[in-house]
Amino acid sequence: MGLRTKIGVAITATAALVAVIMGLVVHHRTAVNQLDTARDTIDTRLGVAVEDHAAGVDRPRTLINPERMPGPLRKAAEQGKRATYLDTSGREPMLWAASRLGDDLVVVRHPYVRQAKDLRDLDEVLWWAGGLGTAFAGVVGVALATVAGRRLNASARTAERIADGDLSARLRPRGGRDEIARLIVSVNTMADALAARLQAEREVTSNIAHELRTPVAGLVAAAALLPPGRAAEMVRERAGRVRGLMEDVLEVARLDARTERADADVRELGALTRRAVAATAVPEPGAVDVRVVTDCLVETDARRVERILANLVTNAFRHGGAPVVVEVDAGTVRVRDGGPGFPAQLLARGPQRFLTGSGSGLGLGLTIAAGQAGVLGARLTFANPEGGGAEATLDLTASVRPPGDGGPGA
Repeated sequence: MGLRTKIGVAITATAALVAVIMGLVVHHRTAVNQLDTARDTIDTRLGVAVEDHAAGVDRPRTLINPERMPGPLRKAAEQGKRATYLDTSGREPMLWAASRLGDDLVVVRHPYVRQAKDLRDLDEVLWWAGGLGTAFAGVVGVALATVAGRRLNASARTAERIADGDLSARLRPRGGRDEIARLIVSVNTMADALAARLQAEREVTSNIAHELRTPVAGLVAAAALLPPGRAAEMVRERAGRVRGLMEDVLEVARLDARTERADADVRELGALTRRAVAATAVPEPGAVDVRVVTDCLVETDARRVERILANLVTNAFRHGGAPVVVEVDAGTVRVRDGGPGFPAQLLARGPQRFLTGSGSGLGLGLTIAAGQAGVLGARLTFANPEGGGAEATLDLTASVRPPGDGGPGA
């Protein structure tokens, strides 16, 4: 149930409750006043009837020792009390009054039909007024909830855009000092602070990578000049890893700057996948099982697709385990491994640089893969299948082209 519905229901229920309570109070007070007035009137008539009976004059509407009268009234009168009683047990309500005079009971009565009808008419008016008031309150409540809900939805959408990386997203401030206005100001302030912090971090990372470029290149060149031997191989291997890390950091910086553009051409997805897997540094040839269920043509940037698949396969071996299977099925490429699966934090929030959840690595491989997928307009998702392991899915279905639309590129 949405907030608008909850607020509308709450206001409508409150209005209905108030209408019922007010209706009950008005009904009760009106009924009491009517009965008090009628009792005063019939008591006056009873006084006159008692005086007339004492004088030996009995009027036609005066009953003397009637056989039928309400039991409670007879009991009170026989005890010497002057009492009135409203009898509603018959077809029509009747108001009685009785008093004892010597051995006689002097009784008068008067129909209570008009008062009962007036009370029913009042109840009908109260029901209509309460219903219309409740309906009006409900409409006003839904209208107010709709306005508030739209402002909250705008805040939520802007927060989601910021979470997705659009640091330029902002809410438009409006007049007022209510809680929603404060929320808008808080979201904009948070976005400004977050954008400034991320921009500073990206600039530092990019500057460090650029500053390391020249000395790392010199280190690699110097390592290549070392005489053959185990020590030289270790130096060259470490220098190569540093250079690869530096290139990854620079690529992340370029992706963060959102200046990358895809160069699309038409390729066979199956062949593209095989070439990407073949270029991956896997433990041994044939360690990756490439299965082409349904091949297709895709119009995309082949270099970026190969980069994504290479990172996914490398991650499967580095943090997962054999067997590693790459499956191509009509514009979708799935990379599965037999490891422990992706960490819960990655499934919930996506890849994050310098955080892998496995205790090793810097988390740049999947970050680059997700960034390159964004450049392609593709969708990269991560899941842990029921059978165990981890599964990354690259969805290129939006780039699929029918057979004969162009041809495989070189």
